[in-house]
Amino acid sequence: MVYCVEDENAIRDLMVYTLKASGFEAQGFKKADDFWAAMKEHRPELVILDIMLPGEDGLTILKKLRSSPVTADIPIIMATAKGNEYDKVIGLDSGADDYLAKPFGMMEMVSRIKAVLRRASPKQTNILSCGNITLDENRHLVTVNGAPVSLTLKEYELLKLFMDNPGRVFTREIILSDIWGIDFVGETRTVDVHIGTLRTKLADAGSLIQTVRGVGYKMEEYHEQ
Repeated sequence: MVYCVEDENAIRDLMVYTLKASGFEAQGFKKADDFWAAMKEHRPELVILDIMLPGEDGLTILKKLRSSPVTADIPIIMATAKGNEYDKVIGLDSGADDYLAKPFGMMEMVSRIKAVLRRASPKQTNILSCGNITLDENRHLVTVNGAPVSLTLKEYELLKLFMDNPGRVFTREIILSDIWGIDFVGETRTVDVHIGTLRTKLADAGSLIQTVRGVGYKMEEYHEQ
């Protein structure tokens, strides 16, 4: 089930129609109250959220979903006004998995939904380890030597990307695409800043995230002695 929260009737109806024609179950909502009422009855596989809504706006809904353990892992795509970089950045940093810039095509919407659902599909292994770093996907918990480490969403996603692919070198452009979204408009310096803070929070274990000069970053492959 895909929930579409969009206040413009024509757009919302077209979204729901297209999704159903593409094999998805879908339901549309004009405002936050109706959406929250439906959430009590059924948990969706994915939510498309328009930022500009009457009453409670999309960013507020997003933050509430991400703050609850029950809904924190639901994939969310934000719909933003074309060219509004601020909304895109705020949405992604608040936990959105991707965004659609209005006006968007219905086939683009379906493609993005499929891509986000693929990324969100459960993995067989829910606990990742590298050296003294452990990442528990089910609990969204990172520990170093058994002690919890508080990370922002982007720092967590960065660490998970590296731990899922030990030894693989990622360019800054690939990291931006994977973590911030394929259409993110911003500087690659964003990656350097986030990796710097991630290393600091991991303390000595941060050295496992290595800089590959002139290319990007990788997680050192760790082998037990």
